[in-house]
Amino acid sequence: MYTRILVPMALDHDISGHTLQVAKALCASNGEIIALHVYESPQGSVSVYLDEATVKEGFKQAHRMMQKKLEDLPDVRPEIVKGHTSRSIIDFADAKGIDCIVIGSHKPGLTDYFLGSTASRVVRHASCAVHVHRSS
Repeated sequence: MYTRILVPMALDHDISGHTLQVAKALCASNGEIIALHVYESPQGSVSVYLDEATVKEGFKQAHRMMQKKLEDLPDVRPEIVKGHTSRSIIDFADAKGIDCIVIGSHKPGLTDYFLGSTASRVVRHASCAVHVHRSS
């Protein structure tokens, strides 16, 4: 059983409900589950066309979506950070003393055939246990 479990959540995928169930099954009775969404700011040429207010509103909207997704799960603590997805998940886990990451994986592309690209990077670089839940 794990005492500090991190569940990365992509707000545009439906995998997170299943990964939260897996996290609950793996969590010790005195454990904590943290749901993390990494907000990636618009990059490259897209960022030229967006003013600061639009980017801030996008972050606020992501925060609201996270709250709504977890409203029926008061025992799961929501967190949202800005950054690159896989790197931010790994850095957050290291900084917060996470002992297990439960991450979902969607249908991968050819370069990451067995896991999705974010999941595969987390598996390769995380310093704690990682459980991957593959969506059906």
